[in-house]
Amino acid sequence: MIKKISPEELAGPQLHKFLLGSIAPRPIAFVSSIDKAGNPNLSPFSFFNAFGINPTTLIFSPSRRGRDNTTKHTYQNVKEVPEVVINVVNYEMVQQASLASTEYPKGVNEFIKAGFTPLPSLTVRPFRVKESPVQLECIVREVIETSDRGGAANLVICEVKMIHVHESVLGEDGIPQPDKIRLVGRHTGDYYVKAFGENLFEVEKPLARLGIGIDNLPEKIKFSKVLTGNHLGQLGNIEALPDFSIIQKIKKDQEVSTLFTELSNNAIHLEHEIHLLAIKWLNTGRVADALALLMIDTY
Repeated sequence: MIKKISPEELAGPQLHKFLLGSIAPRPIAFVSSIDKAGNPNLSPFSFFNAFGINPTTLIFSPSRRGRDNTTKHTYQNVKEVPEVVINVVNYEMVQQASLASTEYPKGVNEFIKAGFTPLPSLTVRPFRVKESPVQLECIVREVIETSDRGGAANLVICEVKMIHVHESVLGEDGIPQPDKIRLVGRHTGDYYVKAFGENLFEVEKPLARLGIGIDNLPEKIKFSKVLTGNHLGQLGNIEALPDFSIIQKIKKDQEVSTLFTELSNNAIHLEHEIHLLAIKWLNTGRVADALALLMIDTY
């Protein structure tokens, strides 16, 4: 059953928590800024992402506080000095980054409070965080204030001018690798997520070829009581249905022939087991074989 909710029906704090629990995980912008007097500030924001490469555009939001409609030091700083460094947050520094979110009085240096090492930037005035595996020096191109009400977003639109990266997190292709950079994401409440290790899984992009689509799968596959939408999505990404020779080859597979030998007298059980075997193959990347298996009785 689907519940309908109008944003106006929820109190501000409840709506905020609902969105954070629904739109997650979110990357973390660990933002270094500076005021006109030269006082540094360091604070994490999970309303953040990358939005383009020409120019290289990052956006984060130091939103107005919902409880009293005040603005954050980062927002005040970028209005005075439109420059920031966005440092990414990995697992090894997440507790320190969280500590930096404490609402210390203006002028308190979060680099010192949270135990981070400030490094001079090359193109902007705010400092970089040495411990962050990737540090992005940015100018602030624009600040969009969505309203003057408590909880309103202040979209800080940044253009990256210089990137600093620890070489230890790079793969042979020069791109940060998940298990080396070990990023974390923000969830609701006190929850974070690891974006590396056993939490990773692959979804093949359908950009290089035109898949047949779920609509072109045989009826018995589309309406299977065993296969899920994810399984059908994998099968629909195949470029063409298997022909007779491929299906005949799959019939000779040891696992398949064993099933037919043991369950030849129980058609319903046989079909169920075939679908389970297809799932096993899908989970190990044998997508084309799985589709051929599911179509054995087609020829």
